[in-house]
Amino acid sequence: MKGKTQSCGCLRREVAGVHLRTHGLSKLPEYKIWKGMKARCFSPNNPRFSDYGGRGIDVCDRWRESFENFYADMGPRPSPGHSIDRIDNDGSYTPENCRWVAVSVQARNRRNNHTIEHNGRRMVLADWAKLKGIDISLLRARLGRLGWSVERALETPVEHK
Repeated sequence: MKGKTQSCGCLRREVAGVHLRTHGLSKLPEYKIWKGMKARCFSPNNPRFSDYGGRGIDVCDRWRESFENFYADMGPRPSPGHSIDRIDNDGSYTPENCRWVAVSVQARNRRNNHTIEHNGRRMVLADWAKLKGIDISLLRARLGRLGWSVERALETPVEHK
Protein backbone atom coordinates (compact mmCIF):
# COMPACT_ATOMS: atom_id res chain seq x y z
CA MET A 1 0.00 0.00 0.00
CA LYS A 2 1.16 3.48 -0.79
CA GLY A 3 -0.86 5.17 1.95
CA LYS A 4 -3.10 7.11 -0.47
CA THR A 5 -6.39 5.58 0.68
CA GLN A 6 -8.48 8.19 2.49
CA SER A 7 -11.58 6.13 3.17
CA CYS A 8 -13.15 2.69 3.23
CA GLY A 9 -15.31 3.71 0.24
CA CYS A 10 -18.00 5.63 2.04
CA LEU A 11 -16.36 8.98 1.19
CA ARG A 12 -16.68 8.23 -2.51
CA ARG A 13 -20.39 7.36 -2.11
CA GLU A 14 -20.97 10.51 -0.06
CA VAL A 15 -19.24 12.77 -2.61
CA ALA A 16 -21.11 11.10 -5.49
CA GLY A 17 -24.40 11.57 -3.61
CA VAL A 18 -23.77 15.30 -3.26
CA HIS A 19 -22.99 15.64 -6.97
CA LEU A 20 -25.97 13.58 -8.13
CA ARG A 21 -28.51 15.13 -5.79
CA THR A 22 -30.10 18.27 -7.19
CA HIS A 23 -32.57 19.84 -4.79
CA GLY A 24 -33.74 17.07 -2.46
CA LEU A 25 -37.36 18.14 -3.00
CA SER A 26 -38.56 15.31 -5.24
CA LYS A 27 -40.80 13.91 -2.49
CA LEU A 28 -42.91 17.10 -2.38
CA PRO A 29 -46.37 16.99 -4.00
CA GLU A 30 -45.42 20.18 -5.87
CA TYR A 31 -42.63 18.24 -7.59
CA LYS A 32 -45.13 15.71 -8.92
CA ILE A 33 -47.33 18.59 -10.13
CA TRP A 34 -44.32 20.18 -11.87
CA LYS A 35 -43.42 16.88 -13.56
CA GLY A 36 -47.04 16.40 -14.68
CA MET A 37 -47.19 19.95 -16.06
CA LYS A 38 -44.08 19.34 -18.16
CA ALA A 39 -45.30 15.93 -19.34
CA ARG A 40 -48.66 17.36 -20.50
CA CYS A 41 -46.85 20.05 -22.48
CA PHE A 42 -43.84 18.22 -23.91
CA SER A 43 -44.52 14.48 -24.08
CA PRO A 44 -46.63 13.39 -27.07
CA ASN A 45 -47.12 10.04 -25.29
CA ASN A 46 -48.90 11.74 -22.38
CA PRO A 47 -52.68 11.09 -22.56
CA ARG A 48 -53.37 14.82 -21.98
CA PHE A 49 -50.81 16.12 -24.51
CA SER A 50 -53.47 17.02 -27.11
CA ASP A 51 -55.16 19.34 -24.54
CA TYR A 52 -51.88 21.04 -23.61
CA GLY A 53 -48.71 20.82 -25.72
CA GLY A 54 -50.74 19.71 -28.74
CA ARG A 55 -52.63 22.99 -28.73
CA GLY A 56 -49.63 25.19 -28.00
CA ILE A 57 -49.61 25.36 -24.19
CA ASP A 58 -45.98 25.74 -23.10
CA VAL A 59 -43.96 26.04 -19.89
CA CYS A 60 -41.78 29.13 -19.48
CA ASP A 61 -38.03 28.53 -19.75
CA ARG A 62 -37.48 29.40 -16.09
CA TRP A 63 -39.81 26.61 -14.93
CA ARG A 64 -38.96 24.12 -17.66
CA GLU A 65 -35.31 24.10 -16.63
CA SER A 66 -35.68 24.07 -12.85
CA PHE A 67 -38.07 22.75 -10.24
CA GLU A 68 -36.39 25.09 -7.76
CA ASN A 69 -37.48 28.09 -9.87
CA PHE A 70 -41.03 26.75 -10.14
CA TYR A 71 -41.19 26.22 -6.37
CA ALA A 72 -39.65 29.62 -5.63
CA ASP A 73 -42.27 31.35 -7.82
CA MET A 74 -45.33 29.30 -6.84
CA GLY A 75 -44.47 28.38 -3.27
CA PRO A 76 -46.07 25.43 -1.52
CA ARG A 77 -49.66 24.69 -2.42
CA PRO A 78 -51.99 25.82 0.37
CA SER A 79 -53.60 22.39 0.88
CA PRO A 80 -53.94 18.99 -0.75
CA GLY A 81 -57.21 20.30 -2.22
CA HIS A 82 -55.35 22.86 -4.33
CA SER A 83 -53.90 22.37 -7.79
CA ILE A 84 -52.12 24.52 -10.33
CA ASP A 85 -54.40 26.63 -12.50
CA ARG A 86 -53.72 28.79 -15.53
CA ILE A 87 -55.67 32.04 -15.22
CA ASP A 88 -55.86 32.34 -19.02
CA ASN A 89 -56.80 28.82 -20.10
CA ASP A 90 -55.21 29.41 -23.51
CA GLY A 91 -51.99 30.78 -21.99
CA SER A 92 -48.86 28.93 -21.02
CA TYR A 93 -47.51 27.98 -17.61
CA THR A 94 -45.76 31.15 -16.41
CA PRO A 95 -45.50 32.86 -13.01
CA GLU A 96 -47.91 35.57 -14.20
CA ASN A 97 -50.51 33.10 -15.49
CA CYS A 98 -50.50 30.46 -12.73
CA ARG A 99 -51.90 30.19 -9.24
CA TRP A 100 -52.86 27.55 -6.69
CA VAL A 101 -56.63 27.14 -6.54
CA ALA A 102 -59.14 24.80 -4.99
CA VAL A 103 -60.47 22.15 -7.36
CA SER A 104 -63.93 23.79 -7.28
CA VAL A 105 -62.45 27.06 -8.59
CA GLN A 106 -60.40 25.28 -11.23
CA ALA A 107 -63.49 23.47 -12.50
CA ARG A 108 -64.91 26.85 -13.48
CA ASN A 109 -61.85 27.68 -15.60
CA ARG A 110 -62.26 25.01 -18.27
CA ARG A 111 -62.59 25.38 -22.02
CA ASN A 112 -65.80 23.35 -22.12
CA ASN A 113 -67.65 25.48 -19.54
CA HIS A 114 -70.81 27.16 -20.75
CA THR A 115 -70.45 30.87 -19.99
CA ILE A 116 -73.52 33.11 -19.94
CA GLU A 117 -73.81 36.88 -19.86
CA HIS A 118 -76.88 38.31 -18.16
CA ASN A 119 -77.55 41.81 -16.83
CA GLY A 120 -73.92 42.81 -17.43
CA ARG A 121 -72.46 39.83 -15.52
CA ARG A 122 -70.58 36.97 -17.13
CA MET A 123 -70.44 33.66 -15.24
CA VAL A 124 -70.34 29.93 -15.91
CA LEU A 125 -73.58 28.01 -15.92
CA ALA A 126 -72.88 26.37 -12.54
CA ASP A 127 -72.48 29.77 -10.87
CA TRP A 128 -75.70 31.11 -12.42
CA ALA A 129 -77.58 28.01 -11.26
CA LYS A 130 -76.30 28.45 -7.71
CA LEU A 131 -77.01 32.19 -7.67
CA LYS A 132 -80.57 31.74 -8.96
CA GLY A 133 -81.34 28.63 -6.89
CA ILE A 134 -81.99 26.54 -10.00
CA ASP A 135 -80.76 22.98 -10.36
CA ILE A 136 -78.05 22.99 -13.03
CA SER A 137 -79.68 20.16 -15.01
CA LEU A 138 -82.91 22.18 -15.19
CA LEU A 139 -81.01 25.27 -16.32
CA ARG A 140 -79.24 23.21 -19.01
CA ALA A 141 -82.60 21.86 -20.19
CA ARG A 142 -84.15 25.31 -20.29
CA LEU A 143 -81.31 26.68 -22.41
CA GLY A 144 -80.79 23.60 -24.57
CA ARG A 145 -83.67 21.21 -25.12
CA LEU A 146 -86.42 23.75 -24.38
CA GLY A 147 -84.66 26.57 -26.27
CA TRP A 148 -85.43 29.28 -23.72
CA SER A 149 -83.68 32.64 -23.84
CA VAL A 150 -81.04 33.35 -21.18
CA GLU A 151 -83.38 35.92 -19.63
CA ARG A 152 -86.29 33.49 -19.38
CA ALA A 153 -84.13 30.56 -18.22
CA LEU A 154 -82.59 32.56 -15.37
CA GLU A 155 -85.57 34.66 -14.30
CA THR A 156 -88.40 32.11 -14.40
CA PRO A 157 -88.98 30.78 -10.88
CA VAL A 158 -88.73 27.05 -10.33
CA GLU A 159 -92.09 25.39 -9.72
CA HIS A 160 -91.83 22.99 -6.78
CA LYS A 161 -94.33 20.15 -6.80
